[in-house]
Amino acid sequence: MALTAIVRAVSPAIIGCELSFVERTPIDFDLACRQHESYALALSRLGCRVLELPLQPVMPDSVFVEDVAVVVDEVAVMTRPGAASRRRESESVAEVLAQYRPLLLIEAPGTLEGGDVLRVGRTLYVGQSARTNAAGIEQLRQLLAPHGYSVVAVAMKDCLHLKSAVTLVADDTVLINPAWLDADAFASFRVIETAAGEEHAANTLRIGDGLVYPDCFPQTLARLRQAGIKVNTVDVSELQKAEGAVTCCCLVFEAR
Repeated sequence: MALTAIVRAVSPAIIGCELSFVERTPIDFDLACRQHESYALALSRLGCRVLELPLQPVMPDSVFVEDVAVVVDEVAVMTRPGAASRRRESESVAEVLAQYRPLLLIEAPGTLEGGDVLRVGRTLYVGQSARTNAAGIEQLRQLLAPHGYSVVAVAMKDCLHLKSAVTLVADDTVLINPAWLDADAFASFRVIETAAGEEHAANTLRIGDGLVYPDCFPQTLARLRQAGIKVNTVDVSELQKAEGAVTCCCLVFEAR
């Protein structure tokens, strides 16, 4: 089955994006657009069929499509973002996902953002963050249990989403910043830690046997390559100013 990647172009309103743990600095919109185009090209080169959603000119964070859905093999769960300003983003994503999966919904008072969900096989690790609450985690558990998935809540701090602090880089290996989460949840994995001074370096996107990875973390990049992991680097510096990275800019799933 082919991998499909849903993306959306950068909104010209991105300067008004939500920020939690990153200071607001000027974003070069034209450069952000070029970087996003290169990012989408990297996905295509790694074998994804890239579907681009319509631009949302008044939704600052709409480029970060991952946060509004969690897609597993059987269903897609439309989330309820913890940032209320982002809830309008889901409609156009749901229209596309409905062509591939039955849709389920997280409902109030639950909140859940896809950036807090790390899937490893039939287990979903979910960060307990400012954007994802206990009610949202429990709803996700109940929605996916009939399909054979388990949900593990992970305590975290000092970062926006779980995947800011940990991502899967091989079947048995995670890249992790242990200062930002309860690393005991990943004790059964081989662990690669981010390098000192590269606190934001744990976010990487796995496509097949390769990774899409920001080019601004050279020491952590070296650790990944020393571990025998194939890495494709991209420049996402302007999207990082909006507290984004490589996982949040796409929704990747197997089309059926």
